[in-house]
Amino acid sequence: MTAQAVLSALSFAFVIVFPNLALMALGYVMQRRLIINAGFIETASSMVFNYCLPCLLFFSVLKSEVSIFDQSWLLLAGFITTFGLFFLAEIYAKFFVPKLGDKGVFVQGVFRSNMAIISLATVANAYGDAGLGVGAVYMGIITILYNVLAVITLSRTTQKTGNWFNQATDIAIKIFKNPLIIALLLAFIYKGLNLPALPEFINTTGALLGAVALPLALICAGATLDIRSMMQPSGVSMQASIGRILIAPLIAVITGVAMALPPLQFGVLYLMVASPVAAASYVMAKAMGGNDVLAANILGFTTVFGMIGMAVGMAILRVLGWV
Repeated sequence: MTAQAVLSALSFAFVIVFPNLALMALGYVMQRRLIINAGFIETASSMVFNYCLPCLLFFSVLKSEVSIFDQSWLLLAGFITTFGLFFLAEIYAKFFVPKLGDKGVFVQGVFRSNMAIISLATVANAYGDAGLGVGAVYMGIITILYNVLAVITLSRTTQKTGNWFNQATDIAIKIFKNPLIIALLLAFIYKGLNLPALPEFINTTGALLGAVALPLALICAGATLDIRSMMQPSGVSMQASIGRILIAPLIAVITGVAMALPPLQFGVLYLMVASPVAAASYVMAKAMGGNDVLAANILGFTTVFGMIGMAVGMAILRVLGWV
């Protein structure tokens, strides 16, 4: 392996991760200087979730030549990786996480990555529109699995009062009302029916709105960071963070190698799995009676250090010629 190849791999990893870290740092600085406040963050996050990100995903799928069938092996790898992490975390939590309210939060922190913002932005940086289309399809399918597994673990390992079936039904309704899932389903249907191309002015408007999604989402994510909490993780949050930053990417790599995924799909799988824990994990833990402080600490710690891990991992995979 030549020094030039190693430098090329490091440069590639830096280029795909640095823009995300820079935008998050900008959001953090703007919040500290009171340029943006909690009201702006809430409104902007709602705009991204309900309008900008659905547009980005819808038009990414429409432009992509990739179908669900074309990436069936990638999706299978995603299912294997997610279920593997889920069951390993459940076994670990059973024996090594003593508090009942911490168990489900721990498990969710290990298996649930931030695909919609961090992963998708990094995939776009690494592979452009081609990767974005593949990543959008992957995210749409695996997001449903994430939510189902989160309901299972949080309902079983917390002491929240109320009927389990009603809680699960409520979450299921929220899943199918999710704007991201609706946008992806509409895009799949549109492509599947071979409908005529949309008018150019609609494509242009959608592209402009979609272009706002990832930068604004990353700025908002940076503005919500709590550095003090992030740098003082408890024992359980550190264990969950290790699972997310080290174990999850390792499982993804083993699965990708075992299934001989082509470089682009291997890279998408790695970046989708290796990203920090999803922000939704905090919201769901709080809503279902889990330890929300633990969830926030896992979120903060993995948000920064998980990004560094993604860069290091991609550099190594690039040197090996796997991505």
